[in-house]
Amino acid sequence: MRVFGKFGPLVGAIDAGISNVKFLVFAANTSEVLTYHQVSLKRFSPQEGWVEQDALEILCAVLECIEVTVDNLKKLDINPEDVVGVGITNQRETTIIWNSTTGEPLYSAIIWLDVRTSQIVDNLIKSKAPHTINAVVQTSGLPLSTYFSSVKLKWLLNNVGSVKQAVNNGECMAGTVDSWLIWNLTGGSRGGVHATDVTNASRTQLMSLTTLQWDRGLLRFFDVPIQILPKIKSCSEIYGYISTGSLLGTPIAGCLGDQQAALIGQNCLNFGQVKCSYGTGCFLLYNTGESIVHSENGLLTTVAYKLGPNAPTIYALEGSVAVAGDTLQWLQDGLGILKNVSEAELHVSQVSDNEEGSVCFVPAFNGLYSPYWRKDARGIICGLSSSTRPAHLTRGALEGVVQQARAVVTACNMPVTHLLADGTAAQNDTLMQMQADVVGVPVVRDRHNFKLLIFLNEVDYTTAVLPSGLFFLGTALLVIIADKLKIM
Repeated sequence: MRVFGKFGPLVGAIDAGISNVKFLVFAANTSEVLTYHQVSLKRFSPQEGWVEQDALEILCAVLECIEVTVDNLKKLDINPEDVVGVGITNQRETTIIWNSTTGEPLYSAIIWLDVRTSQIVDNLIKSKAPHTINAVVQTSGLPLSTYFSSVKLKWLLNNVGSVKQAVNNGECMAGTVDSWLIWNLTGGSRGGVHATDVTNASRTQLMSLTTLQWDRGLLRFFDVPIQILPKIKSCSEIYGYISTGSLLGTPIAGCLGDQQAALIGQNCLNFGQVKCSYGTGCFLLYNTGESIVHSENGLLTTVAYKLGPNAPTIYALEGSVAVAGDTLQWLQDGLGILKNVSEAELHVSQVSDNEEGSVCFVPAFNGLYSPYWRKDARGIICGLSSSTRPAHLTRGALEGVVQQARAVVTACNMPVTHLLADGTAAQNDTLMQMQADVVGVPVVRDRHNFKLLIFLNEVDYTTAVLPSGLFFLGTALLVIIADKLKIM
């Protein structure tokens, strides 16, 4: 029988977001976070409306976080070999394309906020029946928008010569951030696993919500070759084994998009439960159970989770707001009226609602998502007067965020008795109070700031069995199934 240290079996979690990458290690039996490391990521904009990241920087950040965290374990006198599995959660829709022979990215990662594909979206609407943004909603659950991976892939295939050449040579691979990480961590060009999970696949606009496979009709619609896409798996199964570094041989045992991870982490496991995450953007998910519910009010239909290859598929309605926490970041970096984002609450406390100098601020920096789907919309600040001070702009920015979230809640057209909130921006007390005031229901904020999900399912180490149960870590959830997860 395998003998573990004082904390018992451990699990690792990779959180690859838009602003940073983290690797955390938890004690499986207690849900305690033992240690973690975080690395910030850069974003760059080579042209107006373009938002990119360096795919290699994302990968290197993950590798650094793993190595530093493992080193931390050793300093704490914890054996890294006690880590029995690793899970991945990630920013969704962001698209990476690479050469399968060299392992090199063929272009920068195109971030979900990017709007370079506006003309492609317009052309698809004009040229494809029924000539509306809802042309593929019944199959994919998603409207035609710059937001999703489908049009990003189409742009790459049409505009990047090295991508065309790699496709012709049979050397092209593409996917969301999770696919890029899984492939590299499991061997890369030396036999890496090219895979994704159903939640990330559901955000590409290329997967059928009913079959949970790449849909040939959607592939024809967007002119994307199926051979470049990863295999779709459930959220909870072994994807492969880490092939290098301090966690060599450790299974990657689960994967989930970040917003779906937050839904489960908030314990929204039943029909009608709803959460709202406030990070770079703002994302509301409403659990609709095993039913595929199509909104008539501009919400998305998406896969919420599938906890194993033979488990039922759970779906959700989603309202996506492109800009939330990024509004405050812009006040800091763009206008310089905040020294740091944490000053926002102090600013807002200096002014009251509707006093002279107040402004209306719509932070549509990259268009408007749910429920409007106006890619041509741009931000506006109105009501400026000689009495307007930085504090008024800050308050207006927060009000702009909560009003967009209110529009999404209203678009659900279903009962919402309370709102479960998480994310970095949710730590702002004033923002949360504003949200409760405009929505008219209690906002229950999680006290933690993790947005992770680790699934360890079907990990066979022979002998001793971990106790079954659900272990909640703020917006993180560790699911352990007793008859599947075994530790030698």
